[in-house]
Amino acid sequence: MKQYQQTYRKNFALVIIFLILITAALGGALYTAYNFTAKYVENEFASQKIEVLEETIKPYNDFFQNKIPEISFYQGYLDSTQAAKYIDTIFRKFNFVDRVVFYDATISNRTFSEGIRVNNFSLGPKAIYQFSRNIPPDSILLFKENESSKPFSLKSGDEFNKMALKFSGFIELADTSRVLNDSDRFNVFYSVISKRISYMNIPRREEIKIYKDLMVSNLTLSPIYELDMFSFYLDPLKLTIKNTKPELYESINIKPLVYESLENTSEIISNDLPLSGPFSDYKLYFSSSRTFLRKEINARFLPIAGGLIISYFIVVLIAYLIFRNLNINSKLFKLQYDFINNLTHEFKTPVSVIKIAGNNIRSATQLSDRERNHYGKILDEEADKLNDLMNKLLSFTQIENKAIQIKPESINLEVFCQNLIDSYQVKYPNFDISYIIKGVEYFRSDPVLLGSIFQNLIDNAYKYSRPDNKVLKIKITKIKKQLFIKFSDRGIGIPTKDLNNIFEKFFRVQNEYNQQGSVGLGLAFCKELVKFMHGNISVKSVVGEGSEFTIELPYEL
Repeated sequence: MKQYQQTYRKNFALVIIFLILITAALGGALYTAYNFTAKYVENEFASQKIEVLEETIKPYNDFFQNKIPEISFYQGYLDSTQAAKYIDTIFRKFNFVDRVVFYDATISNRTFSEGIRVNNFSLGPKAIYQFSRNIPPDSILLFKENESSKPFSLKSGDEFNKMALKFSGFIELADTSRVLNDSDRFNVFYSVISKRISYMNIPRREEIKIYKDLMVSNLTLSPIYELDMFSFYLDPLKLTIKNTKPELYESINIKPLVYESLENTSEIISNDLPLSGPFSDYKLYFSSSRTFLRKEINARFLPIAGGLIISYFIVVLIAYLIFRNLNINSKLFKLQYDFINNLTHEFKTPVSVIKIAGNNIRSATQLSDRERNHYGKILDEEADKLNDLMNKLLSFTQIENKAIQIKPESINLEVFCQNLIDSYQVKYPNFDISYIIKGVEYFRSDPVLLGSIFQNLIDNAYKYSRPDNKVLKIKITKIKKQLFIKFSDRGIGIPTKDLNNIFEKFFRVQNEYNQQGSVGLGLAFCKELVKFMHGNISVKSVVGEGSEFTIELPYEL
């Protein structure tokens, strides 16, 4: 027993150490998981800016790749009215286009007053128009051929001359036997500088061949060919920023490329990404406070923390079940240990008494009637004790294994109770037993099983009462279809902490009346009997005042 207790203590200590270790592991796991989550969010802050950039410049890409090339569909035959309609669609769809200049140009081997001339090739503007939102009508026309009020100026013609020179150089070296490739289209017909894109409509291959002939051959005066050119002035600050990651970026702004934030504190996390093309002098500037990012970190960390905590409680539950199992095993071992000790004592005491009485009888040369009666009574009482103990153990096993059957008979409760009381008063003259029966005369049940219940509860009432206060009252009443039997004594009572255990096998309440002579089967046997008879047993007790056991059995006539 001592060795087992030491093993139990050792196992209990291991469970405590295990709980401490997994609690520490939980704390470490939560700390590590939080740091990893914070690092992951910060990495996303740096990497997800590309997605924001792509969404922000998507309208510009649409404008550059799809809307501008539409000019070539008109093959140079746009006039100011048609150009105004085309530009109006641009203004409605693309806020970042601030102003558009339209060059209505002509090509010939004639000599123009304005423009450029390479060999016999001439390229000059007929008219130049500018368009912007809410522009006054008298400001639209910048230049018109043969109109002195709108002369060709360096300011209005500078971009045209640059594009015309580039186009003339292309015509001079053009290979008319092949189609234009993408590199030629972009390098010749586009001009992309800061805040401005200029575009000249791309002529067909047949037209390029005509233009080259005009340049290298001395021909008669040729027809006048049309060519359109547009300059789009862009404002990068009017790009619509699309924050596709509002959980990461608290603020996104378009700043000059040389912009440096004055908020150089550890509480602000910032990053940037340069724009391209005509917006290359600007960048997207991303910034978030650590407090703002902490919300996202917490939102992502909570499911991880929840999983870790659930796992922790599962492990704690397993540890608790192990501990409970150890505790139950310890109690069971103690109960079994006490049962064996008490059962040994219960057997040993009557066997020893029988042996002593037998030796006395055998060694006596002769016995008087008084001695013979005395030894006979001793042998009879001790044999009854052994028989009662064996019957109780056997009956308990039979009930648990459902090896017995109820043999119901009609029992006269008055006679049944009086017979029991008479037998106990003969055995214990100082035992005050009384009974009251109300509302019922006969009860159909198994008299042997019912008698066993009565005997066990009466024995307990006598055993656990003080010598000067051995009193038991039995009350039998019928309520509806139930028979209630109450056993009220004035014994020492049962502590509250033991009330839930007294019907368990081998359990004994520790008191001065129970140090020896009990194996802890009496009340457990009663409970099994009552349960077997489809009833219920309960107890109320006050230490020092007594106990009341109530049995409820189904009433059948």
